[in-house]
Amino acid sequence: MGECSERVYYKEAVGAFLVFDVTRASTFEAVQKWKNDLDNKVLLPNGSPIPVVLLANKCDQAREGLVNNASQMDEYCSDKGFINWFETSAKEDINISEAAKYLVQKILENEKAHNFESIPKDPETMTLTNSTTVTSSQEFKSIPAAEPHKTGCC
Repeated sequence: MGECSERVYYKEAVGAFLVFDVTRASTFEAVQKWKNDLDNKVLLPNGSPIPVVLLANKCDQAREGLVNNASQMDEYCSDKGFINWFETSAKEDINISEAAKYLVQKILENEKAHNFESIPKDPETMTLTNSTTVTSSQEFKSIPAAEPHKTGCC
């Protein structure tokens, strides 16, 4: 894929998940390549990188997987520019919602803090797509802050 088409792939992204498989070291080794690619190809309107959350997936399959030291993962994410990380299992639905809520919360905080154009005039309403609107009485207003790297299986 050429650089021009890759930029289109990321066009207008305001946040991202990077996922690796805790049972396959090669997927973790590729994480930094993907993070660098994101940082080089998509920025927020203020010029800062988009928020990226690292997901350590398949935590239900490996007791001795790649993530065995939370403080090392915290340090890795801090050093590499990830805003947070979570151990997840897509198969068992472990920490998927928590990670998504955390990323959405950070995206909304960025938009509010920097007055990006996507902030609606009415602070109680946010348009998610051309046809979907969320008001303060709905779920997104009351998203609790997710705990970093919550574990439920490992």
